[in-house]
Amino acid sequence: MSTHSLYAWKRKFAKTASGETEKDAEIRRLKRELARVSEERDILKKATAYFARDAK
Repeated sequence: MSTHSLYAWKRKFAKTASGETEKDAEIRRLKRELARVSEERDILKKATAYFARDAK
């Protein structure tokens, strides 16, 4: 195992100051982004239905 590999592994699995790993932080970020995008999608679906009703 090279020194670079060891440092890469340590960085990947090291805990941050708050006690979470980088992977945990990425999962939290992705969940927040998914919630935001889902909310935007729901708003657009409602707006599409509203404007489609007015077009008739």
